[in-house]
Amino acid sequence: RNMSSAGPEGRKKMRECNGLIDSLVYYIQGAIADHEPNDKATENCVCILHNLSYQLEIELPESYAQSIYMQRRNTSSNDKTPGCFGTRSRKVKEKQQDTPLPEEKSNPRGVESLWHSTLIRIYLSLIAKSTRNYTQEASLGALQNLTAGTGPMPFAVAQTVVQKANGLPSIRTMLHVSHPTVKKTAVSLLRNLSRNTSLQSDIAREVLPDLVSILPESVPASDIVCETTASICYTLYNLTQSSSHNARLLLSADGLPKIITISMNDSNVFSKASRAASVLLYSLWSHTDLHSTYKK
Repeated sequence: RNMSSAGPEGRKKMRECNGLIDSLVYYIQGAIADHEPNDKATENCVCILHNLSYQLEIELPESYAQSIYMQRRNTSSNDKTPGCFGTRSRKVKEKQQDTPLPEEKSNPRGVESLWHSTLIRIYLSLIAKSTRNYTQEASLGALQNLTAGTGPMPFAVAQTVVQKANGLPSIRTMLHVSHPTVKKTAVSLLRNLSRNTSLQSDIAREVLPDLVSILPESVPASDIVCETTASICYTLYNLTQSSSHNARLLLSADGLPKIITISMNDSNVFSKASRAASVLLYSLWSHTDLHSTYKK
């Protein structure tokens, strides 16, 4: 677990170690099957996999990168787009969003397991069944890592989490836990998921009221609550930017007074949360059909 935090070279060596990832996944599967999701070894295994999934899209070996992204390259050969991993632009993201992964292998091995639907379902199962905060946080964090990029893999993982594995109810529960870093990681995962336009209606229906309910009543004082609040605002921004319907959901959940209060900054430092709330307000005002409702 310590070694998996040793940076890019350490992650590379561990991903390449024959049988290591497979053994970690095998152990966690056994713990879940034996109804023992709270033991320390399971926590360690999940934390290792969490670390090994960090920057996975960028650090993939060339052989995997070619097979996963070849379809994208072929469809965009006439476009002057940057290479597979060298961009984070919105236009490229929108194009890549519609490019699915090649068909999943039925028996993944090694690094292939890290983004496979089997492991995604294991993470969601641990989120639902474990009461150990570090295990919950690592499972959420692994999914956050896997959905953080802009290529086909992150969007395919997002599709699996939301639509194929029905993961939103488990993630929603984590929004209401008392542990601040678990809550922060759950919100960060939802922020990543909400970038996928094809999933926004599902996410808004399932968790938008919950996101509004956990917004603080004023500008948060602590750094971790401030970051969590900013992530909530940016998630709501993603969900409402192109949808009047979702903006109405936010209104009906009484989110507007909270967002206005958070956007008002009394201190000399313009906090992340205040800035994010201001961006969200600006975006909400673009729905001209809601102006009269806003004024009320």
